[in-house]
Amino acid sequence: MIEAVGLTKRYGDKTAVFNLSFQVRPGAVTGFLGPNGAGKSTTMRMILGLDAPTAGRVTIGGRPFRQTPNAPRQVGALLDAKAVHGGRSARNHLLSLAQLSGIPARRVDEVLAVVGLHEVAGKRSKGFSLGMGQRLGIAAALLGDPQVLLFDEPVNGLDPEGILWVRNLMRQLAAEGRTVFVSSHLMSEMALTADHLIVIGRGRLLADMSVTDFISANSADFARVRIPDTEPELREKLSSTLSGAGGQVMPEPDGALRVMGLPLPRISDLAHEAGIRLWELSPHQASLEEAYMRMTQGAVDYRASADQRSGLMQEVRPGFAPPPQIPDVPQQGWYAPPQQQGPAPAVPPVPAAPGAGGVPPVPPAPLDPRIAPPAPPAAAPAAAPTTSEDPR
Repeated sequence: MIEAVGLTKRYGDKTAVFNLSFQVRPGAVTGFLGPNGAGKSTTMRMILGLDAPTAGRVTIGGRPFRQTPNAPRQVGALLDAKAVHGGRSARNHLLSLAQLSGIPARRVDEVLAVVGLHEVAGKRSKGFSLGMGQRLGIAAALLGDPQVLLFDEPVNGLDPEGILWVRNLMRQLAAEGRTVFVSSHLMSEMALTADHLIVIGRGRLLADMSVTDFISANSADFARVRIPDTEPELREKLSSTLSGAGGQVMPEPDGALRVMGLPLPRISDLAHEAGIRLWELSPHQASLEEAYMRMTQGAVDYRASADQRSGLMQEVRPGFAPPPQIPDVPQQGWYAPPQQQGPAPAVPPVPAAPGAGGVPPVPPAPLDPRIAPPAPPAAAPAAAPTTSEDPR
């Protein structure tokens, strides 16, 4: 188990982490979330003894990392996949780590097969892609078969197959009773992988709860109700009925109604009593991404702004129409739907540009039917790395 108590880290006059306390328990995948600059990497470095805290303490299994005997066999970590000597092969890199920790050499081949790099074990790591480097870093973390594992952005650079493999690997490790602590910015992946969440912003703890509780606490669940489109008067009647019963009703862009504050059985009973036939009555819950954005919207340090393109706007030449305006896409979840706007102005057709000197352009000469065009070369399918089970 990882336990942090009053953890604080200052760099000069800048406080990266302030009074952070949490526990990462075994048997579950704990996600570590927060905006850029929130202090996630600094916290992981203090857990691994790479940075000394200014105040507070953090322990692994009741001891600081530097006091843990044979630490590589107790704790495995992936913080920087690029921290590899580029001139060494994947096997030699892992072999050097194994020899430093007293791990048998046969374990190197085992973890290479687990992460799917056994076929490129003899190649130098400087030629590895970003995804292959991530796999090598994960292999280094698994080398000592540790009970505590920390991963900082483990799916960065991986393809969909690799992301699925990492997800299953994390859940398998947690199912074996290990402590798994994962930092990521991919909310959709965290929703499928993590059981518990620790969220920080500007170095302070914002949330420490399960994924389900986090979404419920930072979003508004609602019901989506739809009636026949041919009966608009019933739509107004249903909206008044639900509002009178204490519900909050908002129109959706596609004609449906979003109802908050009333359970689905109550909505069904009210519609039946009013003699209104329903085409749809479905529950909707906000995603982890929407709940995370609402929780951390006040803790973001780097915000983008619209590109003004000052002095770079080109004049529209005669005969060319400006591009049409694209309406805003309505957001779902806890966001309110946008206000309805009038129909977009029609875009006049673009006239064909005449040829030089007012003479119409000469069409291209037809191809000679006796000459067959060359066929494009067939691309060889890329082989995805295959993984195997960890024999340990």
